[in-house]
Amino acid sequence: MNIDGNDIQQFHEVFGKVEQEVSKHIIGQKDVIRQVLISMFAGGNILLEGMPGLGKTQLVKTIGKAMDLGFSRIQFTPDLMPADVIGTNVITRGEDGISRFKFEKGPVFSNIVLADEINRATPKTQSALLEAMQEQTVTVGTSTYKLPQPFFVLATQNPIEMEGTYPLPEAQMDRFLFKLDVGFPSLEELHDIVMLTTTSVESAVEKVTTAEEMLKMRAVARQVPIAKPVMDFALKLVMATHPQYEHSPKITKDYVRYGSSPRGAQSIISAARVRALSEGRYNVSFDDIRYVAFPALRHRIFMNFEGLSEGITSDTVISQIINSMKME
Repeated sequence: MNIDGNDIQQFHEVFGKVEQEVSKHIIGQKDVIRQVLISMFAGGNILLEGMPGLGKTQLVKTIGKAMDLGFSRIQFTPDLMPADVIGTNVITRGEDGISRFKFEKGPVFSNIVLADEINRATPKTQSALLEAMQEQTVTVGTSTYKLPQPFFVLATQNPIEMEGTYPLPEAQMDRFLFKLDVGFPSLEELHDIVMLTTTSVESAVEKVTTAEEMLKMRAVARQVPIAKPVMDFALKLVMATHPQYEHSPKITKDYVRYGSSPRGAQSIISAARVRALSEGRYNVSFDDIRYVAFPALRHRIFMNFEGLSEGITSDTVISQIINSMKME
């Protein structure tokens, strides 16, 4: 499939319509909305981290309505079982009186699955999502079932109250294309939120695209060309997150224990292509790589003891890596 000017224009228009419609119902969080859409058009899962009450759940529901996608919400709790997520085989009796197993689908069988407070469930239940997030299939017993397309997991977690939570394992963190930090609104935004949510009038979300159109847009994004110097910049950026890489900056060697996996590079390239199209461009720029590097890598860099004790964040590491590469 080769893209042309019409494909680029259509992608730009569809992306803009969805972003505009979602922004009508979500006050502020412009960057978060844009980055969620970039990740979804790239076909990736998203981890949203922020304090309770910042509209994370409302954001996901609004995007699902604007895209006319199926939506299901799973509230993760310590007693949630894997079968509560993916479904289970139940015994049914047919008209002939013979009992048979029948698979009852769980809430994961939807286009958008909101895994609310995912770190409150046990590792056993968290692992039930791994196959769905990576392979977009569910295996129960000896049978494998395909999930509806497009399929996304948008998970939320609270960074403050850690009592009774189970940290997400690295393998599961790596399956999120983006990790987004949802910040507290400004005074003006808080005023608008209160005014919007305390009135009796609730405006309906307009459907501006469909699942079929989104799958087509995703295929278009995969064809966006990327020049070798831009590709090399992205790959060197990922390599520089590893302390054993000879060209890593001092901050990486001093404070990083583990760097990004190859999925980090895949995430950067996929998301950068979508960002280029969303702005009406048909090739990936260095600025696209810099923009998507933070949400694509911040959950894939793990600090050592010195980094944790000195409060060094992965965003600080990424920023200094990018700055060091500018000076090469």
